[in-house]
Amino acid sequence: MKKEINIHDKIFSIYIPESEIQIRVAAIAAEMNVKYKGQTPLIISVLNGSFMFTSDLMKLLDFQCELSFIRVSSYQGVESTGKLKQLIGLSEDPKGRHVILVEDIVDTGHTISALVEQISATNPESLSVCSLLVKPDRHEKEVNITFSGFVIPDRFVVGYGLDLDGLGRNLPHIYQLKNN
Repeated sequence: MKKEINIHDKIFSIYIPESEIQIRVAAIAAEMNVKYKGQTPLIISVLNGSFMFTSDLMKLLDFQCELSFIRVSSYQGVESTGKLKQLIGLSEDPKGRHVILVEDIVDTGHTISALVEQISATNPESLSVCSLLVKPDRHEKEVNITFSGFVIPDRFVVGYGLDLDGLGRNLPHIYQLKNN
C-alpha cells in the first residue's frame, strides 16, 4: 500500500484504506437488504465517480434490482464549479419505482440536489440517496442522505472512483490532498 501518491504535481496521503471502505460498503448493503427486502428498486449510479462503490455495493445486495447510470459533472480541478452539466441522461423511467441514487461524494450538495429534483419530478414510489463520502462542512444545499459511508472534513480526496482531472480513479484506497 502506497502511503503517498503524486497526481498532477499534488501530493496525496492515504486517508481511508480499502479494508475500511469494504467494511463500510458491507454495512450499507446490510441496511439496504433490510429496507428493500422483497422489492425491486432501480439503482441509479452517478458516473464517473461512483462506479467502484456501486460495483462493490451491488455484489452484496440480496434483493433483485435494476441498475442504470447517469453521468453528470460539476468539478474542474480540485474545486466544484457549482454548475451541473448532465452528460448522459437516464434511460429508465423511475415513475412508481423505488429508486436508490448512488453517489461517490456529496460536497456542496448542488449535484445531488439537482438530481433529486429531476428524479422526484418523475414521481418515483420512493427516492433514497446513498453516498460513500459526505462533506457536511461544504453543504450549500439541504441534502437528505439515507445511506452514507463516511463523513469527512473539507479536504480534496481521490481514489476508489474519485479523481483529479481524470486520474486516480483506479486506486483501491481513498487519499486526501496534503496541505489542502
